[in-house]
Amino acid sequence: MTEPIALHQVSVSAMDNNCYLLASSGQGLLIDAAAEPETLLNMAREAGVEITVVLTTHRHHDHTGALTDVLNATGAKHYAPFLEVPALPAEVDVELRDGDIIEFAGHELPVGILRGHTPGGAFVVADIDGTLNLFVGDSLFPGGLGKTQSEGDFVRLFNDVKDKLFEVYPDDSIVRPGHGKPTTLGTERAHLDEWWERRW
Repeated sequence: MTEPIALHQVSVSAMDNNCYLLASSGQGLLIDAAAEPETLLNMAREAGVEITVVLTTHRHHDHTGALTDVLNATGAKHYAPFLEVPALPAEVDVELRDGDIIEFAGHELPVGILRGHTPGGAFVVADIDGTLNLFVGDSLFPGGLGKTQSEGDFVRLFNDVKDKLFEVYPDDSIVRPGHGKPTTLGTERAHLDEWWERRW
């Protein structure tokens, strides 16, 4: 029988980066080795797991500051979205594309690509205590989308978030962003038209 996934979380750096650890069967999947490698390694030790997978959601330096140190310390397999790979500071073992699945400790975690905040960041979905959790990097936050640099980038991000998250997953799905507090799709859904009109 597959052991359920437990979620651990820590905020690191002055940027308040959320680093998430999925723990199951003695294994850990770390989402964004953002900073403070010892803090991240300690989180895994306290959870009683070994980090076997690191997922980098996107290229921005505040999400990759501890990446090399954590990979060197753990020997974990590094997953990242294919469009971000050229800009990452560490070698990528598995390049992710829309519709891919990460197999982790007997679980299958769906992956998708969200374009706009960067060329193509990743989100990953995990069932934790019977509720879907969406780890979205910096593409979606309580109150709006992640920062974009142009009209085209905003439109791409809005459409990807709408089509791949809001139109696929139920309203009680928990959105876990790269910074700040979680929210739910249901809480944010009512504001989609507002976001479209204001362009952020």
